[in-house]
Amino acid sequence: MARRGNIFNKRYSNTGDFVELAKEWNPDAIKILLNFVWEGYDLLVSEVLSQINCDGTEEQLERSITQALVLRIRKGMTGFEHFQVQQEVYEFESYQKLRPPQYDIAFILTANDRIIWPLEAKVLKSDVDVTEYVKEINNNFMTCRYAPFSSQGGMLGYLFSGDPNKAFTNIETKVPCTLNDHPDFPTRDHKTSDHQRIVLSEKSYPVNFRCHHLLFKIIATPINNISSVE
Repeated sequence: MARRGNIFNKRYSNTGDFVELAKEWNPDAIKILLNFVWEGYDLLVSEVLSQINCDGTEEQLERSITQALVLRIRKGMTGFEHFQVQQEVYEFESYQKLRPPQYDIAFILTANDRIIWPLEAKVLKSDVDVTEYVKEINNNFMTCRYAPFSSQGGMLGYLFSGDPNKAFTNIETKVPCTLNDHPDFPTRDHKTSDHQRIVLSEKSYPVNFRCHHLLFKIIATPINNISSVE
């Protein structure tokens, strides 16, 4: 059965790379975007995680943390950026059968709804629990199923126990790839890896792809000092 297209590829027949288009607004666009994510994490820690004893047994863990994070990413944005952030956004370009892929977090280019810079989140119960995280990179980002119109994207690891550096080493080994420190975030658990993606001959998706790796420590916090609302 022939594909009939969707409203996005009919409205935006011309597409470019999110990274290059965003840089037309500001040369530091991706640094700004990532800083919003880290600031969102800081607010998540202060407003939510520090107020509860989160032990990793809660229901819908990944989705609930992500929802709380997106709200706090949005708090830091001015509204004048050339992109917006949403949770659970579909990638219609990669639609095949039953339903299109769905991003955990998507930065969408305001001028073109079709162009998305995605973040995928995975719960890491320990620093060796990286199998599902690695699958997202190899099965989705490297095949252009994710981020077809962006030369960059990212992974969020919600780390419940262990050492972030050990988690990075395990990710590096299992992808496999080389992880590099991000020069703009030297005090954060933030690394990058560079890849050559598999692109079908009839597509003009970016071949060179940079994956950002952000590890968020989700630490059970004593709640003895939390004041209750009368």
